[in-house]
Amino acid sequence: MPPLKILVSAFACDPYSGSEEGVGWGWIKALSKDHSLWVITADFHRAAIEKAFRDTAPSVSFPEFHFVTPKPWHYSPTKGWRFIEGSIFKPIMNCAYRLWLRDAFRMAKELHREVKFDIVHQLTYVGFRFPGHLWKLDLPFVWGPIGGLENTPWRFLPGLGFGGCLYYAGRNIVNAFDKKYLPGPKKAFKKARGGIIAATTGIQNEIDRWYGMESEAICEIGPPPDRVRMHSIRKPGERLRISWSGQHLPGKALPLLLRSLSRLPTIIRWQLDILGHGPCTEKWQRLTKKLGIDNRCQWHGQVPRSEAIQLVNRSHLFVITSLKDLTSTVLLEALAQGVPVICPDHCGFADVVTDDCGIKITVRTPRQLSG
Repeated sequence: MPPLKILVSAFACDPYSGSEEGVGWGWIKALSKDHSLWVITADFHRAAIEKAFRDTAPSVSFPEFHFVTPKPWHYSPTKGWRFIEGSIFKPIMNCAYRLWLRDAFRMAKELHREVKFDIVHQLTYVGFRFPGHLWKLDLPFVWGPIGGLENTPWRFLPGLGFGGCLYYAGRNIVNAFDKKYLPGPKKAFKKARGGIIAATTGIQNEIDRWYGMESEAICEIGPPPDRVRMHSIRKPGERLRISWSGQHLPGKALPLLLRSLSRLPTIIRWQLDILGHGPCTEKWQRLTKKLGIDNRCQWHGQVPRSEAIQLVNRSHLFVITSLKDLTSTVLLEALAQGVPVICPDHCGFADVVTDDCGIKITVRTPRQLSG
């Protein structure tokens, strides 16, 4: 099949970041190996993308990037927007993103008149609420990987603290309403029939349940480039080195691990390396003191990716406690370092972790998961 001319909408796209930005860049990099890509993305990624151009060998073909002209109402990683992102005003970000998608569609129509694309692809953000507007073009439409359709288990909400319980309960309710009534996703799913990509098998089931559409489950993130053949092996008598990494938010549920470790017999020697930072950091630090395990926990904060990889590489075990996620970049990074993983048997973790590389814990009750 000859290379296709593909127009991609990828608001989040950064060659040097993880999370959504890494998803966008990874998929674009993979697609551009076999096809010609035109990518519409946010202007605040311009510097990183231009640096990637400079750092890449001249023989490597690059997609053609187009940056939506920034407006005051578009999200950008400024101090003000970061505050909104981490507060109860986060829905304002959704409005800002919808306005960006509107402007991106205007750019898409201009590009299509000039280039005459073969296909269009809505890539990031991956949330099902935001299918963008590319599906309105008279072209085959691909949407995905798609996430956000699964709810946080209700029985776990009380353990997330008052604020976390309130937030995720509200999210569950809004999710149910949006899946049933939002017109945009319904229209986009209908147009994307045959080209729907689910980020996990759980999302795949939700798409079938709510929209009656078949989809293909493809992990939203790819394997990290830096992989090792041998991980740290625990020597007799050595402390068990455990690592945990993520944003310090209620849904990441680090207290499940902390309480579990506090119940271990004192004869078991262990050390926990905690990476990341966020609104829950101080609260979780107080919890370690309350549980009497603060002297075994090291808080590294937000460190560069290379340093985080080294910390994980020195671990004997990597633990994930997240109650609401897709696949999570840190999961694949731990496996790429040869470190076995313990995680809940849900989200994208259930698709990736097998008996050969880790242990999945059945998600039934908080006590069972932390016990």
